[in-house]
Amino acid sequence: MISVTELRSGTTYEEDGQYWVVISYEHIKMGRGSANIKVKVRNIKTGSTIDKSYINGARVADIAVVKKDMQYLYKDEDFVYFMDPKSFEQVGVALSLVPDYMYLKEGNTFTVSFLEGKPLSVILPPKMVFKVIETAPGAKGNSATNVFKEAILENGIKTKVPLFINIGELIRVDTRTGAYCEKAR
Repeated sequence: MISVTELRSGTTYEEDGQYWVVISYEHIKMGRGSANIKVKVRNIKTGSTIDKSYINGARVADIAVVKKDMQYLYKDEDFVYFMDPKSFEQVGVALSLVPDYMYLKEGNTFTVSFLEGKPLSVILPPKMVFKVIETAPGAKGNSATNVFKEAILENGIKTKVPLFINIGELIRVDTRTGAYCEKAR
């Protein structure tokens, strides 16, 4: 058992027979009362995301998760496939366990967590670099306010980018929200 104050982004735990992975953590202390711990968690089996709240002294069941850095190979209708670069072992992970599979890029390394030898989830880095393949022409000026335009990235995701971004440029995207962060070099 672990204290809820030890829950951080990426921590996996069990509660009521369900496996949860923490997306975000917030510690709230108001006045004389006890502190509350608010976490945003994703159900590993269903992929649904919910907010949970715990009192300061609560405990949850820790699960022994093994994490391996694995190289992404390809995806088919039901699975995404990874390879262990040390043993060259190939592992198929069900698409239902990877809700953000559109961020996977061939050849990149991602952390795959395993529970009792079976793949449990894929942990994406918080920010990734993608190439803009379609957007309106760039415009100079008009920068008194934050003005954005629609862009389509190499992975097919649509996002809003500033006016100065052109086709072929690399941008950094937040994988948790899909939002533009900055221009990549």
